[in-house]
Amino acid sequence: MTNDNGIRSLLQTLGVEIAVPLGVYYGLHSLGASDFTALALSGVFPLARTLFQFAKNRTINGLALVVLVTNVVGMLLTFVSGDARMMIAKDSIGSGITGVVILISAFTAQPIMTKALRPFLTHGKADHEAAWERLRSNKRFITVLRRGSFIWGVGFMVESAARVIGAFTLPVSTMVWLSTVIFVASFAVIMLVAGASAKEAGELVAREAEADAQPLVAA
Repeated sequence: MTNDNGIRSLLQTLGVEIAVPLGVYYGLHSLGASDFTALALSGVFPLARTLFQFAKNRTINGLALVVLVTNVVGMLLTFVSGDARMMIAKDSIGSGITGVVILISAFTAQPIMTKALRPFLTHGKADHEAAWERLRSNKRFITVLRRGSFIWGVGFMVESAARVIGAFTLPVSTMVWLSTVIFVASFAVIMLVAGASAKEAGELVAREAEADAQPLVAA
């Protein structure tokens, strides 16, 4: 159930962050709006959604806060410059900053991606959750979790660089959809690589849970 909820949440987020802005941009563009106007208005809904989530949950996640601040600052800079290319680059730069934050966290006591990874490795099972807690002092387990944040961080930074370069070298109408393709493709690759890396952590959790259950079975 936990995994299903996570996948559903991811799909909803992608729908808001990608499908809706694309639809708004091309819809307005077909009506004669300029690239800048269409791009500016297409970014309003995702930003409003983020602000609504903050107000609703009344909690501030460090990574989400970085993304929000980046979007707000990027929007302000874009409106000041009046450059449609800057509007596209803004999202790409935000992705890069997110990658930097995730990468830095990989070298701290609380790697950012660990919280997102936990539900997928424990499957919401009490024995796996308990095993996870016991493994928090296991050096190998910690290393694997750090590696996951490292992969996500570097992946986002590379993806960001590719989109920023495209934003200033390719036609705006091309980059509106190509930027999305690059992001989605990069996200899929990063997820596969990070997932393969996290497999070892999942095995450690499963073995720990099984080892803890054996004395009960023997008794």
